[in-house]
Amino acid sequence: MVRLTAIQLCSVPNVEENLVSIDAELARLTPAAASDEHIVVLPECCLFFGGKDAEQLAVSKRSLKDKLARLAKKYQVFLVAGSIPLVTSAKIEDKFTNSSCVFSPQGHELIQYDKIHLFDVNVEDNEKSYRESRYTQAGDKICCWQAATVNIGLTICYDLRFPELYRQLRLLGADIITVPSAFTVVTGKAHWQTLLQARAIENQVYIVAAGQQGTHLNGRETWGHSMIISPWGEILSCIEQGIGSISVEFSRHELDKVRAAMPVTEHNQFESTLKRPN
Repeated sequence: MVRLTAIQLCSVPNVEENLVSIDAELARLTPAAASDEHIVVLPECCLFFGGKDAEQLAVSKRSLKDKLARLAKKYQVFLVAGSIPLVTSAKIEDKFTNSSCVFSPQGHELIQYDKIHLFDVNVEDNEKSYRESRYTQAGDKICCWQAATVNIGLTICYDLRFPELYRQLRLLGADIITVPSAFTVVTGKAHWQTLLQARAIENQVYIVAAGQQGTHLNGRETWGHSMIISPWGEILSCIEQGIGSISVEFSRHELDKVRAAMPVTEHNQFESTLKRPN
């Protein structure tokens, strides 16, 4: 059996405090059987959020992966660690990558996805303008991770608005696509659920979307409404507000049934122009 879990947080600009919160939420989950796979998704910026973007440069140089790997091992889960700031591979001094890392129940890092689409937009909220690219280096590789029984595609937040990425992940064999996020209240209320359901329906995949929710120390307000959606577009579980988690069982039978009844991937007459990962 494969269990899917999304954890919703209200992260603060303090790594240690956020680790305590994540540890507490993992402790509340029902332990999986030894033969099961339990995939747990954390939100975007799970270890540092609500401070100044420039502060993440210092955070990116800390041993964040080791701390998350220990939690995956402690609770025997595949931990999709939402996103964390990491030093760029090119060692660009004034930038970091916003990266989603997957850790095994043995505490090993399995894959790292660097957010491709950066949130440089104007929003009618109390912050007005977001320029993620000022300190963040965009990624350039699409990432799918093959577990024992499922294939998982990785995305982060603003990626959700780019269906071409999700189509490419589906063509690479994704059964599940993870969407760790920190949607604003304004954009979340308008588009979050609609976009998540569209990506699930278009690509006939499970969507596991884990969000930040609440008012953070810098005044930014995030939407929450973490949810898990079926390949048919049904909301299987949702936590609207507060800190907590939701879980569902992945069904290979339901996935295959939807794809066999409506084989949209085979019927698609458009060729993707996106580059495949190396």
